[in-house]
Amino acid sequence: MRRQIIFALLLSLLAITPVSAQKGKGTFEAGKGTFLLNGKPFVVKAAEVHYPRIPQPYWEHRIKMCKALGMNTICIYVFWNIHEQKEGEFDFTGNNDVAQFCRLAQKNGMYVIVRPGPYVCAEWEMGGLPWWLLKKKDIRLREQDPYFMERVKIFEEKVGEQLAPLTIQNGGPIIMVQVENEYGSYGEDKPYVSAIRDCLRGIYGKELALFQCDWSSNFEKNGLDDLVWTMNFGTGANIDQQFRRLGQLRPDAPKMCSEFWSGWFDKWGARHETRPAKDMVDGMDEMLSKGISFSLYMTHGGTSFGHWAGANSPGFAPDVTSYDYDAPINEYGQATPKFWELRKMMEKYNDGKKMPTVPKAPMPIITVPKFELKEFAPFMAAMTKPVNGAPKTFEEMGMGWGAMMYSTRLPEIASQSVLTGEFHDFAQVFIDKKYIGKIDRVKNEKSLTIPAVKKGAELIIIVEGMGRINFGRAIKDFKGIVGNVTLTTETDDVEMVMTLKNWMNVAIPDDYETAAKALDMVKGVNDQIAAGKVKGSVPALAFTQGYEGSKKLSDIMKPGYHRGYFNLSKVGDTFLNFETWGKGQVYVNGHALGRIWSIGPQQTLYVPGCWLKKGKNEVIVLDVVGPKEAVVWGQDKPELNKLQLEKSNKHNNIGDKPDLNSDTPAAQGQFNGGNGWQTVKFSSPKKGRLLCLEALSTQAGDDVVAIAEIYALGSDGKRLSREPWTTKYADSENENGNHTGDKVYDLQESTYWQTVKGAGFPHLLVIDLGSEQTVTGFEYLPRAEQGAPGSVKNYKIFIK
Repeated sequence: MRRQIIFALLLSLLAITPVSAQKGKGTFEAGKGTFLLNGKPFVVKAAEVHYPRIPQPYWEHRIKMCKALGMNTICIYVFWNIHEQKEGEFDFTGNNDVAQFCRLAQKNGMYVIVRPGPYVCAEWEMGGLPWWLLKKKDIRLREQDPYFMERVKIFEEKVGEQLAPLTIQNGGPIIMVQVENEYGSYGEDKPYVSAIRDCLRGIYGKELALFQCDWSSNFEKNGLDDLVWTMNFGTGANIDQQFRRLGQLRPDAPKMCSEFWSGWFDKWGARHETRPAKDMVDGMDEMLSKGISFSLYMTHGGTSFGHWAGANSPGFAPDVTSYDYDAPINEYGQATPKFWELRKMMEKYNDGKKMPTVPKAPMPIITVPKFELKEFAPFMAAMTKPVNGAPKTFEEMGMGWGAMMYSTRLPEIASQSVLTGEFHDFAQVFIDKKYIGKIDRVKNEKSLTIPAVKKGAELIIIVEGMGRINFGRAIKDFKGIVGNVTLTTETDDVEMVMTLKNWMNVAIPDDYETAAKALDMVKGVNDQIAAGKVKGSVPALAFTQGYEGSKKLSDIMKPGYHRGYFNLSKVGDTFLNFETWGKGQVYVNGHALGRIWSIGPQQTLYVPGCWLKKGKNEVIVLDVVGPKEAVVWGQDKPELNKLQLEKSNKHNNIGDKPDLNSDTPAAQGQFNGGNGWQTVKFSSPKKGRLLCLEALSTQAGDDVVAIAEIYALGSDGKRLSREPWTTKYADSENENGNHTGDKVYDLQESTYWQTVKGAGFPHLLVIDLGSEQTVTGFEYLPRAEQGAPGSVKNYKIFIK
């Protein structure tokens, strides 16, 4: 017992090593069982924050907030696509001045861990990769594609020019640099990971510590012998289990959780994500008591301003603008209840010293009375030069973000037909300027029924692009119409499929300059109408769903650009409410605030007070759908959890439930208890499109089932791609906790499908594989928490 107490005291001493990132050359390395800072044991207590998600005037405040939690290090990603928005044009100024951010960290006594990608994920547009890479259609991303690697090297060298002088060996705050990011979730390619390592080693020198991160289930796929290995996992995880395999392979290596997830990110159309403070605090307490280093992802999430929010897959699940993440420091920089609980625990590891003072917020919170956006300009006012031919993607048109208008003439079709194509991401269909309907990629929609048409009818499709996918193999995410568009019709029992040709492609860029120019042009025309200098309407500009006869374009509250103003006597942070609006992008005083979408859960946008001014402030909304009411107001708190859906997210339509009564299971039996992956091999291959899992009991003996991830094994015994998977049916889903059926194939081991207490057995989950497949086995992962709550015991698996 005495030995255990002495050992615990030694670990505590390691965890409370005083730190101050002072100037002067130093060293940082992996020692025996611990990191060594200037030769002495050091436990990394890092706070993850992202400088592009914070307005530059607030950087130092957020760093001080992290220090007030007892952190000794700041961990950052470097976002390639924000620094090189156009190929060959680099920007490290203003909000992109990453070197200045690191210097501010050092000024405040904090070390820095840099994660320069080239891929970062982070729920960020294309995982940090620039969209213009996709102008080369056959490019192989995150592989040793010659062009990709050439651009990676140029980018990393440019970052190195900024950051290499700031390594600890040069007297700066940077103690470690990461090689790539969670590559085991993308593939197995040690030569590629080695190439990224060699690139970074050449830039930062042999002495700087390099590391790679991954999940405990896949880190061996790409682990390099000369790099530090770190694990990523979330609150509530079984920490000993997460490090068990690493301890077997490298018993003397220091342990670090390089992403300890404090909360989770939000998706459009789903509930706001939260995680219990107790699970976070207990996990960090356990790690510190054992001398385990960590980086808290996120300590402060901030905001994915403008078009920088990404999307997840399988399927297409775009992320909201807010990156609050349910972090201890909320989106607008204030301490949450999580903050105070964490700070209290961290006092134990502060060497008996008083914790740093919590800084005051740089700005007060203000409200703004309701105001109307009276100025309007239709899409037509912002359209660029047309390009004729086949449908073209954004990338082929040289556009990163925005919308495309596609138009062509139709042949005569005497009956209804079905329009089909790949529309990335939100398409609105018009015939002769009459709205027909929408095709929403989020809902996995690819077709729309259209009415009979006469020869020469004009088909117009307006496609808005949202964030590019940031995780998994689907990051090669082209926008606009991808491929051909077809019309399918039946006459006299004969099915005819026509490929539509002779398209006019018109780009509508998403940027402030385009929006302001369109509004100014239309305002000038309207002023001339009001002055009597122009008579009648302006049909050339007034295209918006058949409203050509308007006397003034400002009378049309439909899809397009809307502008209004509000006045302030004092500035401060506020939250502009857009719940009466449709879908689009918002600019305030020229700053791109982010995306809005009426479906929620986010209904407000955070407006930093440093972007406002006394007197008149401008608001522009690009609404691709059109508002119910063109009004906005500023409130003193955000609205991040208000859904306005057409229907529930649940998959409980009884008509989708397959009849399994007469079917023979492909496999049945009992799963083992505890954490970790389990595999079931079928006695013989089974063919079918539906994968049906029937849970008959749980390990704990209650009726609540939870499953983190599943895979189906193909004819070669390898995992089938889950990209085409959709949830067909689930008898029970805990929708309030976002524990819906799609969580079993969302590539995230910390999320899970969970049934509602009292729903009763058996629980059935049915997955549509996208097409008929040959299935030879099944892989199952229970929840990652201690004891694997909700683990299935008795099961049946059907392929139907």
